[in-house]
Amino acid sequence: MMQFEDQSSPVSTISSTNSLLSKTFFRMFLGILATAFAAGYTFYSGMLESLMVNNSFVGIFLAEIIVALVFSFAFRKLSPAIVTGLFFAYSILTGVTLSTLFVMFELNSIVYALAGSAAIFGILAYIGKNTTKDLSSFGTILMVTLSIGLIVTIVNLFIGNPTIDIVLDWVILFIFAGFTIYDINKIVNLQNSGIIEDEKLYIYGAMELYLDFINIFLRLLYLFGNRKD
Repeated sequence: MMQFEDQSSPVSTISSTNSLLSKTFFRMFLGILATAFAAGYTFYSGMLESLMVNNSFVGIFLAEIIVALVFSFAFRKLSPAIVTGLFFAYSILTGVTLSTLFVMFELNSIVYALAGSAAIFGILAYIGKNTTKDLSSFGTILMVTLSIGLIVTIVNLFIGNPTIDIVLDWVILFIFAGFTIYDINKIVNLQNSGIIEDEKLYIYGAMELYLDFINIFLRLLYLFGNRKD
């Protein structure tokens, strides 16, 4: 007699979680790929020089902020297609702004930082997926710590203390390492709660993890990258 798998069984739950994360990671990877392509094209095509001469980066930054705000506050009301479009628009705009890294750092340093970020992210993703601890209060702690770090960063822009910069880079690196674990755990819990439909949850998770990855990458690059003379 044919037997049907219990949808609440551990095997079914693991399968559902694996499907969720694989689809989320795939979208995150496409976002990172879009960022890398946009950054490379902006730099090597000469577009970066044009943007700097025309002082157009202010407009790029504003567009990036607007897209992020629309994504954050209108996420639940928008269709999956529009949410996906916003995610990739943000990824491309971020790539344009990150094209300045090619001016500041050697290319091999950028590649090594990307590889290191991928390795670290993979370890953190594994921890986030498999942890059984309640991380609901973890997000608040991380956000408060990050806010303090950003305030100190702004203050240090006027002070110009290089030691503080190094300490901040390490602190922010660990903060986003924590965010990666927290966000993956949150994505899994959101699927179990059914609050967000799966198609939107894939993009929501991709955006959260994309931001975590980019910030880990930037901290590694600033800490260990070889700067151009």
